[in-house]
Amino acid sequence: MIKPEIPKNEAERLHALRTLKILDTSHEERFDRVTRMAKRMFDVSISLVSLVDEDRQWFKSSQGLEVTEMPRDISFCGHAINQDGLFIIPNAIEDERFADNPLVTDAPNIRFYAGYTLKIREGLNIGTLCLIDEKPKLMDEEDKQLLKDLGAMIEQEIKSIQLATLDELTLISNRRGFLTLVDHSLRMCRRNQVSMSFLLFDLNKFKIINDQYGHHEGDFVLTQFAQIMLDTFRDSDVIGRLGGDEFVAMLTDSDKENADEILARFAVAVEEANATMNKPYKIEYSVGLEHFEHDTEKSAEEMIQAADAAMYKHKKSSV
Repeated sequence: MIKPEIPKNEAERLHALRTLKILDTSHEERFDRVTRMAKRMFDVSISLVSLVDEDRQWFKSSQGLEVTEMPRDISFCGHAINQDGLFIIPNAIEDERFADNPLVTDAPNIRFYAGYTLKIREGLNIGTLCLIDEKPKLMDEEDKQLLKDLGAMIEQEIKSIQLATLDELTLISNRRGFLTLVDHSLRMCRRNQVSMSFLLFDLNKFKIINDQYGHHEGDFVLTQFAQIMLDTFRDSDVIGRLGGDEFVAMLTDSDKENADEILARFAVAVEEANATMNKPYKIEYSVGLEHFEHDTEKSAEEMIQAADAAMYKHKKSSV
């Protein structure tokens, strides 16, 4: 058995998936309707909407399978998300990647697998609409097109969720998505009695970049800054774009010392990006940092405002 490779953009992929707040939610008719159609149209024993999490695949919709999740390292869908379009295995027992896979040698005794890769945008794949059967099968071009059409229906439903919680440009959390994730993180910090930190970032000279080099360069800076945040902050931290050129992060189980370490690491990453991106400008920013104990009575909005005030002090002092 060959385990699926981890995508190069795994951190970005997982962040986008989790920001959707779709994992471990109840079944919904808009997804179940498509998997029922797929199961009947293709005459297969199983049809799934499978979302590939860090170490599992979780089924948002499932027809013909009782379990709600399976390990990622034995999943067919883990392989499927490493490419766009369709991932088809006519007979798994004849494929060296899957011949001795426990899902092949034991229940559900997979022979045929066909998955349409579900994407939030090009290159950012979060799961599949997949067909599974215990008998080998072949798909003709009409079958393939039908599966693509059904997959596009699922993508459209996911996109409607995405628009509510993700920033369309950078694909990190927007304000609404950030506050939703922070609400969960705050409860965790209070339950475990650990402190937290909020950071508010504001890009310096951003208007000048837009005016002198065009809005496409401004968009590049925003997406680059978001990517540096994804690469630098810990998986347990929550990051988002509040709007315009303002970004925010909540660090869980954080005190001044480790927050300063993360900020120093972030500064180095920005310097490295400036050195390698070969642009006539540099990414520059001001940042405000505020710490809070687990028993604080401040709301998330109030903690963001405190970090915002600290950011403006930093911006004025550096002028």
